[in-house]
Amino acid sequence: MSGSAAVMSGGAAAVFWIGATYFLFVVSRAMHRRMGAWWSSPLLMTCGSCLALALCLHASYGDYMRGGQWLLMLLGPATVAFALPIHEHRALIRKHWQTLLVGLACGSLLAFGGTWLVSGWLGLSDGLRLAILPRSFTTPFAMAFASDVGGSPDLAAVCVILTGVFGASIGGVLLRILPLRSSFARGMMFGMGAHGAGVARAREVGAEEEAVAGLVMVLAGVGCALIGLAVSLLK
Repeated sequence: MSGSAAVMSGGAAAVFWIGATYFLFVVSRAMHRRMGAWWSSPLLMTCGSCLALALCLHASYGDYMRGGQWLLMLLGPATVAFALPIHEHRALIRKHWQTLLVGLACGSLLAFGGTWLVSGWLGLSDGLRLAILPRSFTTPFAMAFASDVGGSPDLAAVCVILTGVFGASIGGVLLRILPLRSSFARGMMFGMGAHGAGVARAREVGAEEEAVAGLVMVLAGVGCALIGLAVSLLK
C-alpha cells in the first residue's frame, strides 16, 4: 500500500475493507429506499463508493481483495439461499416446467451467442471475450466458467455486476412497456436478464416473481458452469 493505506498491515487492511464495504452498502441501501432511482442501486453505488475510497487511499485491487475475498466467498451460500423461495413456490414451477426449459435454453443461447458476436465485432481479444462471455450468469458461476475456459474471473465478476445493475434497471422500464401479465414471465425476465440483481428487483414486484427469477438464475448458472467444465475438459 501507499499513502494512507500504507500504515495498515495485511490483517488490518482486510478488516478495514470488509467494514468499509459493509458500511457503504448499508448507506447505499438507505439512499436507494429514499430515492428509488435506477442509478441509486445499492450494488452500483457500493461498487462506485468502494472504488472512490480505494483511489483516495491509493489502494490497489489486491489491497482491497485482502478483505474483499472473504465477502466473495459468501456468494456461494447466498446463491444456495435462493432455494427457499423456490421451494415455497414449487407448484408454480411444476405447472410451467416446459416453458421454463424453453426460456432457459433461448435465454442462455442469446446471452452466450450475443456476447460472443458483439465482442468479436468490437475486436476484443480472445481472453477478454472469454471473460465477458458469462456476464449474464450470477457471479459464482461466471467466475468458475471464466476460470475453466481461460478467461479472467475478476473481469467476469465486474461484467456480471454491470449486467445485473443494467438489467434490473431496464427490467423495471420494460414492465411498464411490455404486456407481461404473468408472474412467471416477469420472473423469468429478471432472472435471465439480470441474475442476482434481477432476483432482488423481482422481489419488489412479487413473491412468485422472486421464486421464478431465483430458479432461472440458479439453473442458468448451473448450465453455464457445466459448459465451462466441458470446455476445460476438451482442451
